[in-house]
Amino acid sequence: MKVLIVGGVAAGTKTAAKLKREDRNAEVVVITKDKDISYAGCGLPYYVGGLIESRDELIVNTPQKYAGLTGVEVKTGKEAVGLDADRKQLTVRDTETGTEEVCSYDKLVLAVGASPAVLPVPGTDKQGVFKMRTPDDAIEIRSYAEEHQVKKAVVIGAGFIGLEAAENLKAKGIQVTVIDFASQILPNILDEEMAAYAKKHLLKEGIRVITGTKAEEILGDSEVTGVKTSAGVLGCELLIMAAGIRPNTDFLTDSGIEMFKGTILVDHTMKTSLEDVYAAGDCVMVTNRITGKPQWSPMGSSANMEGRTLAQILSGKEKTYPGVLGTGVIKLPGLNIGRTGLTEEQAKEAGYDVVTVLAPTDDKAHYYPDSSFFITKMIADKTTHKLLGVQVFGPGAVDKMVDIAVMGINMGAVLEDFENADFAYAPPFSTAIHPFVQVVYILLNKINGIMESMTPAEYAAGKAKDYKIIDASPAPTIRGAVYVDLAKVNGEVEGLDKEEKLLLVCAKGKRGYFLQNRLRHYGYKNTKVLEGSLFFNDVKVQNIQAAVTPEEETRVKALGFLRDKTTADKFNGRVITRNGKITAEETRTIAEAAEMFGSGEVTMTSRLTMEIQGVPFDNIEPLREYLMQAGLETGGTGSKVRPVVSCKGTTCQYGLIDTFALSEEIHERFFHGYADVKLPHKFKIAVGGCPNNCVKPDLNDLGIIGQRIPLVDMEKCRGCKICRVENNCPIKVAKVENGKIVIDENACNHCGRCIGKCPFHAFENYTNGFRVYIGGRWGKRVAQGRYLDKVFTDKEEVLSIVEKAILLFREQGITGERFADTVARLGFENVQEQLLADDLLSRKEENIKAQKHLKGGATC
Repeated sequence: MKVLIVGGVAAGTKTAAKLKREDRNAEVVVITKDKDISYAGCGLPYYVGGLIESRDELIVNTPQKYAGLTGVEVKTGKEAVGLDADRKQLTVRDTETGTEEVCSYDKLVLAVGASPAVLPVPGTDKQGVFKMRTPDDAIEIRSYAEEHQVKKAVVIGAGFIGLEAAENLKAKGIQVTVIDFASQILPNILDEEMAAYAKKHLLKEGIRVITGTKAEEILGDSEVTGVKTSAGVLGCELLIMAAGIRPNTDFLTDSGIEMFKGTILVDHTMKTSLEDVYAAGDCVMVTNRITGKPQWSPMGSSANMEGRTLAQILSGKEKTYPGVLGTGVIKLPGLNIGRTGLTEEQAKEAGYDVVTVLAPTDDKAHYYPDSSFFITKMIADKTTHKLLGVQVFGPGAVDKMVDIAVMGINMGAVLEDFENADFAYAPPFSTAIHPFVQVVYILLNKINGIMESMTPAEYAAGKAKDYKIIDASPAPTIRGAVYVDLAKVNGEVEGLDKEEKLLLVCAKGKRGYFLQNRLRHYGYKNTKVLEGSLFFNDVKVQNIQAAVTPEEETRVKALGFLRDKTTADKFNGRVITRNGKITAEETRTIAEAAEMFGSGEVTMTSRLTMEIQGVPFDNIEPLREYLMQAGLETGGTGSKVRPVVSCKGTTCQYGLIDTFALSEEIHERFFHGYADVKLPHKFKIAVGGCPNNCVKPDLNDLGIIGQRIPLVDMEKCRGCKICRVENNCPIKVAKVENGKIVIDENACNHCGRCIGKCPFHAFENYTNGFRVYIGGRWGKRVAQGRYLDKVFTDKEEVLSIVEKAILLFREQGITGERFADTVARLGFENVQEQLLADDLLSRKEENIKAQKHLKGGATC
């Protein structure tokens, strides 16, 4: 039997290898138009981000190695261009020479995969525009980003590949904007409220996400400079097209094979409508394992399983492929997302009597180091209790929650099947009652009427409009809500009518459920628990006059909102401008935000941030979301690295260094990169372009000043009676003595004003550099910073000094003291010695993990 397999990635190579093991007599030939086979397509984004270092790590097998391991003949550079199923002949074209040949077969397997959809917009051929499907794509993206020092990128498509690409571009220090035509991210993968939570998380992590937006044109001459969208122009130097994929089946159009929107239709044995022609992988329409309806699920995992099952069928075994659940998992910055089965919307469309619950749980014992959370949405049939799907968020192992659901759905499980499941438990791994089982309990309580609740989707849709919000937290938390102390509820609650609609809200939902249980016992008939409570929902009490609690004031201060002390509930919100430089579009956004959410006034702080004045407390979150959609953020408060300030740099007549570029790099690496690192006090950084010190680098915790060090050619010095160098020296340290120019190196500030002033060219050459000041401070107690002895000529060395200064302050500073105090206490020479060595970097991981400075000294 001769089996010809078209396609050399997941499904094709899996089918071939397994078939050869099943039947060593079979003649198995794989043809593929690519030069690589069996590569890790799902790992491509992580190569772009640098987590996978070399191209070789992406290649599972070379054609030669694969052939040697399996006995399968591999032909690369061969593209299928035609199929005559009646004659059992496939026409292939050599991708280098263009010559065609006809290949015969007994059985044909089409595993041709899919390719990125090409956007129907002008400009896709410009340099800097990429797709992400093959190892070469990933290599080109990473190389282009590094060689062109890309600062801004746009990803078109908010599916798995698009979001993974965005995460990895951000990991390289690139500002990323993701756009998608759909109204939400991960469409058909997550329900709307889950997608909204994930989008908000991405915005908080610094990845700008704009949904409901269509790309219209890619801008630029030869290289991409931006993309015109229905939401405006987005500037970028790199663009990745990840707006879906389409099956590589155009060559089958006239073959007579049955297809639907380019996907090949197969039965449960992976057989197509043509005799002895089978198909598997991303080009195939399979079935949904729950509904039995057709479903396209182009995933590497299912492609491999389809290939394995098909190989067994081809070797004569009685096998069928049962279909897919659409299982998927994705890693985002600080949040992993997993899902399987049907979404709530899909389950309703399939005709189920749908019931859902959303529940936050611990992911392991709460007292164990690095314990965190899961947010699980579980979907089931209310009548049969059959499990239909889950969506799980969390920083940790969301896949284990999803995998339990996969097994349950595969086996037709109902919720009761999980009630006493003996899952593994130890504090480092799980909770005593497994998180999955906890969610099952909650959903069963809801189905059985033991708990009555309101879902986040219902709350977002306004279903709580007629409800009085009851704060069931351990201490009053929700401004304007009626606080009820759970421990003191032993009868009727004063001020609450038993017929009144009450929405019970706490941190995660548990105390709300406990309170409902008590209130129902005492005759309260209309209570609802808000699922996910404050952990998932943004809960607001409408039309309130209550003062903002100290706890809430502290919380929003960390977000960059400082209370206007002349008011009870209005705040001034700090908008980070990176280094004082913002675009016209950003300026318009800030002005619009001030009018929509504040008093309409904007002020500039001494740290070159902009403050939107008079923001009511309830407008803080809407304002932040509005700004984040435009790529802006609030903050700049607390005991941590503060936003960098800089002067105009080389755009100024005296500027010696590009302060904007340097300060932006510092901003990304240390303001963003160290955003979660707590310090003894605030840590301010300033970058000045020359020794004029306009932004007072020497009065900051760390200051960088541009330097131009003259390289004097003394042989050309004539010792002129009227020396132009001497006359142009602004600080009068250049003097003619004994017929030669003399510059006191200890007094020279390296301003560079002497360069080019000598008519005999003694002052033509120079070296640009950086002087680093440490230990400055202004305010109530002023401290003049002192510069390190070395003048640095390498930017990376300067950035290393910045990082070591931050690490030293965290490691050796005392909570509450400024860096100036730390330097004075340890001694300048001691600190300088440590900054010029690398020991601090070797202790970085241990230093950052330490539980230190949990409440620093900064009050604003």
